[in-house]
Amino acid sequence: MLVAGGGIAALETVIALRELAGERVSTTVLAPNEELVYRPLSVCEPFALARPARYPLAPMIDDLGAELVADELADVEAQRRVVRTRAAAELDFDALVLALGARPYVRYRHAVTIDDRRMDETLGWLSRDVRAGTLNSVAFVAPARMAWPLPLYELALLTARCAEEAGAKVQLTVLTSEDSPLAVFGSEASDGVASLLAARGVRTIPNSYVEIPRPGELVINPDDRRLRAQRIVALPELYGPAVRGLPVSEHGFIRVDPFGRVPDAGEVFAAGDAVDFPVKQGGIGCQQADVVAASIAALAGADVDPAPFKPTLHGVLLTGERPRYLRTTLTGGDGVASEFSETPIDGVTQKIAGLHLAPYLESRERFRIAA
Repeated sequence: MLVAGGGIAALETVIALRELAGERVSTTVLAPNEELVYRPLSVCEPFALARPARYPLAPMIDDLGAELVADELADVEAQRRVVRTRAAAELDFDALVLALGARPYVRYRHAVTIDDRRMDETLGWLSRDVRAGTLNSVAFVAPARMAWPLPLYELALLTARCAEEAGAKVQLTVLTSEDSPLAVFGSEASDGVASLLAARGVRTIPNSYVEIPRPGELVINPDDRRLRAQRIVALPELYGPAVRGLPVSEHGFIRVDPFGRVPDAGEVFAAGDAVDFPVKQGGIGCQQADVVAASIAALAGADVDPAPFKPTLHGVLLTGERPRYLRTTLTGGDGVASEFSETPIDGVTQKIAGLHLAPYLESRERFRIAA
């Protein structure tokens, strides 16, 4: 197996396949990154609450009995079962897993775009200006083609908590194209989040399609409403990796069947944010990776009965006080069951609820890079 990518879905695939197929499959990981960064905790950086855990990739890949190729995918020739890399090398495969992630793009010129690779650098002013008493209003914007929305709500709640501690008055507004806050989790969870935001004094404006024509000014459609804010923070828009040699959707995401296989591409699979599935979240990527690993293990002759992708979405919402736990089952990206709790649901306490990756990282603290 060749796994292209060095993130959450890639590591979950490698670990799951080792559990399911053992020595039936040899694995090569093609990745440009030197570290695995646990990015969901990056929202804490601007408030000096926590820093994302970082793990060097090479020793983990070696520990998993796989080979690491430090390069990046360029294109795929599915019929020849060959990929080419940026360095012009060719790697062959029996099965290929594309776990390439999505590509974030700046949607608004006159806003600070959230970048979870350097949150302290781009958003460190939030807590500093709140505590200095120089910040009076912040708008948090989710564009219509949004990334994973939960960090936006966390930033609003953490800013509200920071303002409360500093005795500062800051008008905080979340504008989203969703029908309600975190609507993907279903009505009960969304209502719980809405109540929490209201209790913290955070205003939410759902069903909003926002333009930012100039600094500090938001135009909200429908109805051409206007809002001013001293600072504006926005999610990026996500696009797929648009892999050359494979069919992709309109925005570059990879189409797969319920077993993670790319149609008409032989033994090529995909998992994670690169997949044409509307929810882009680490736990969902891990579930996709588990489906792919089972499919490949079966191809290798392991006693495995692959099951189609049936996602369950878990979320841990950081609030500055006790976290809140959310859960829903998904059908076509919409929540059909919903839970909201102050205690963990199904025992899930991790931001990324990877069946194999979460316990692996917990048991390999020796790899973790000191902050």
